Amino acid sequence: MMKLVENDSWLEPVAHEVEARYQRYESKLKYIVSQYGSLKSFASAHEFFGFTYDHLRRGWWYREWAPAAHYLSLFGDFNNWDRYANPLEREEDGVWSIFLPDSQYKNRLVNGSLLKVLVQSSIGEQERIPVYIKRVIQDENNKDFAGQFWSTAKGQKPKAKSQKPKAPLFIYESHIGMAQEKEGVGSYNEFADNVLPRIKELGYNAVQLMAVAEHPYYGSFGYHVSNFFAVSSRFGTPEELKSLIDKAHQMGIIVIMDLVHSHTVKNTYEGLNLFDGTETQYLVGGREGHHPQWDSKLFNYGKMETLRLLLSNVRFWLEEFGFDGFRFDGVTSMLYKNHGIDTTFEIQTDYFGDNINDDAVTYLQLANTLVHQLNKDYITIAEDVSGMPGMCAAIEDGGLGFDYRLGMGLPDFWIKVLKDQKEEEWNMHEFFFTMTNRLYNVKTIAYAESHDQALVGDKTLAFRLMDKEMYGSMSKDIQNIVVDRGVALHKMIRLFTICLGGNAWLNFMGNEFGHPEWIDFPRQENGWSYKHARRQWSLVDDENLKFHYMRDFDKEMLKFVKENDIMDSEPAWLMNADEENKTIVFERNNLVFVFNWGAESISDYEINVKNTGDHEIIFSTDDKRFGGFENIDKGTVFPSEQRENQVFMKVYNVSRTAVVYKVKR
Repeated sequence: MMKLVENDSWLEPVAHEVEARYQRYESKLKYIVSQYGSLKSFASAHEFFGFTYDHLRRGWWYREWAPAAHYLSLFGDFNNWDRYANPLEREEDGVWSIFLPDSQYKNRLVNGSLLKVLVQSSIGEQERIPVYIKRVIQDENNKDFAGQFWSTAKGQKPKAKSQKPKAPLFIYESHIGMAQEKEGVGSYNEFADNVLPRIKELGYNAVQLMAVAEHPYYGSFGYHVSNFFAVSSRFGTPEELKSLIDKAHQMGIIVIMDLVHSHTVKNTYEGLNLFDGTETQYLVGGREGHHPQWDSKLFNYGKMETLRLLLSNVRFWLEEFGFDGFRFDGVTSMLYKNHGIDTTFEIQTDYFGDNINDDAVTYLQLANTLVHQLNKDYITIAEDVSGMPGMCAAIEDGGLGFDYRLGMGLPDFWIKVLKDQKEEEWNMHEFFFTMTNRLYNVKTIAYAESHDQALVGDKTLAFRLMDKEMYGSMSKDIQNIVVDRGVALHKMIRLFTICLGGNAWLNFMGNEFGHPEWIDFPRQENGWSYKHARRQWSLVDDENLKFHYMRDFDKEMLKFVKENDIMDSEPAWLMNADEENKTIVFERNNLVFVFNWGAESISDYEINVKNTGDHEIIFSTDDKRFGGFENIDKGTVFPSEQRENQVFMKVYNVSRTAVVYKVKR
């Protein structure tokens, strides 16, 4: 019996299936090693396909795998766009190649040269972008996409290297393009110069970059990838991204890439779809190969060349750019044939039945193996809402090998609470158990909201709490009970979630200071406006506005959590869930937390505690520096009293305030 089952008796009815998924992984890995020598060697297609330099022959090879194609030729400004002047020769196993000697092309095929590949197949003649291209640009006038020759023979490699943070992982989820205040697209350089210092100052030790790989539609948030080895040219050059990562490393910040291997664009010009004339070159054919919700194409993880493409992509980003790990997007969609749609995930067969995409499971296991073989400190994060057993368990124990999973139910819970429930309906037991309903041997990333909750049609927590009042009542000179309530609850929600919800923390840029409104990328329906595709840093920088209160709180919250080792301590002990007074009291790591979610303050509120002795306040959301009213004198000492086998303490339980107490030494 595998260790995963030994540690969780609920899995005993499906013990055979747990064993079978490990056997599938082991069999695939053995085959790869037998054919290629190692998993790392297998994941080196980017060093063979695309453009690679031959030092012996002095020139460039261009290679493509297109087994069903009839004819390929390379053309571009290097040959005056002659579509047929440079045909590729077909080799074995569907590989096509052409050699471009320096003697003939050195001054013609240069960095920045525009090019395409002409593919003739059963569906006719197509102009395509090379699959392994390192850079793709779009013509501003006719919107046409073209590949760009980008030499990596003497490419800039990552310099500084950041060690895996010893402290809890505090992740600042970011989008380069919308990280600036101007109504336009931001750059790698602007992010490095203007945003990284903010991240460092706040105390975050990791930045997660979205939309890195090239995608034709900006409004897809980077999730409809077309060119998997190309850095998005909207934000700058590959060298500028490397420089950003180096600067982050110098600051002690690791850089995690949002990796989209769950699907790809259906475009037949920029993307992979129908490259050699068939649906099944890298993808799944027919109806099963189309994602019904994302309107995109799905990978066939059972094909060796698909595995090689994706695993090479994993290695490419880590080694060429110096990323420190990945957040694997859309893992739920990958794992299940129905993509997890309309599945309750309540019984064992939901996770191990006929609905499972076994090939996708094996791919994720191989990807995690590769990442950790390359560097044991690299981090992998699974975006999975299903709760797949073994997601973060060791592969040899029957798991999938991820380091962390996202606690995706937490932000959904807060949206439900604020959107669908009146304050008097809030259930304190539900609050606590939603945050703590997880396996403590599974590393979970807690978050109250991410980019998902801020997209057009939804609202950030701050905007949901304060709405239109944020437009005219955030000045310190204006008293507004809606804003006061919103700021207070914003702080409480974040503190409650980080202290109970996981082993790490994630925040989407700007949410720490309650960034107003929503995210909406330029599109025809909004007149191609960038008004909501930016971050208004000037709001938090203005000391006359209340936004900085939430930012200052966020900074101190991370410091408090780190210094008191909250996230990796033993699970919290619930001491009271007072439904009448909307108060939750719990103990964690010898600290007493009192959260009053209600509208009433209560004098001499009695709570039970674990430790005897006088208690003092070490943290409060009601501090004036956080926009609170400092209703409790932080110099006050709170004595405890032992009655029979319990210890009690009386406190001033302030409305919409969280206070943390510790035995005074």
